[in-house]
Amino acid sequence: MATNSIIDDIIDGVLVQGEALPSEADLAEKLGVSRLTLREALRILQSQNVVGVVPGRRGTVNPISEWSGIEPILRAAIHAADPASASLQLIQVRRMIETGAAELAATRRSGEQLVALGARLDDMRLAHDAGDVDAFVAADIAFHDVIFEASGNVFLRVLLKPLGDFMYERRFETSAVTLVQEHAIAKHAAVLDAVERGDSADAKLAMDDHMNQTESDLVTYVLSRP
Repeated sequence: MATNSIIDDIIDGVLVQGEALPSEADLAEKLGVSRLTLREALRILQSQNVVGVVPGRRGTVNPISEWSGIEPILRAAIHAADPASASLQLIQVRRMIETGAAELAATRRSGEQLVALGARLDDMRLAHDAGDVDAFVAADIAFHDVIFEASGNVFLRVLLKPLGDFMYERRFETSAVTLVQEHAIAKHAAVLDAVERGDSADAKLAMDDHMNQTESDLVTYVLSRP
């Protein structure tokens, strides 16, 4: 996306905070987008106070301390942290949000949502057997999306949505390890069992156990590699 490319260039110092943006034509060419697409990106970034735009003049790059949009602020925060620290902090955030989501889902889920959870778990198993990491990660994320939906709380998914790209990258790293996939399948099955039984306490514990395993696998199979 053009917005993310501009944000990343600001974070990396390619576009200097407090200075003017390149001309519209130059910036569009650099990003490989049309000027119409660029204008829409700048409109979005202006609404997040990432850039200041004055009609008829070049926009300016606002300091990161003045940004107001959660997505650009998160990208800057993740960039500032070392990758290992950022990955572990992400699991901490997921634990806080997803254990509560599982707890709610156990008593609020519908029959259709239980079927969907079972189908996503089957998709994980099929992807594992086929050695398809992309499909495995997609099914993993879809399982958690159903948990959020089943919780009945519309804010839960919104809280993690800005972290989507970073979460996918971290999940792909760990899920590329066959043993990690096996761990994930077992932990997701335990969450589904508790949700299916309607046991909110067990569902919360099962999700917490899943986050523990996720953290352990991250440290063991990704962060410990040379």
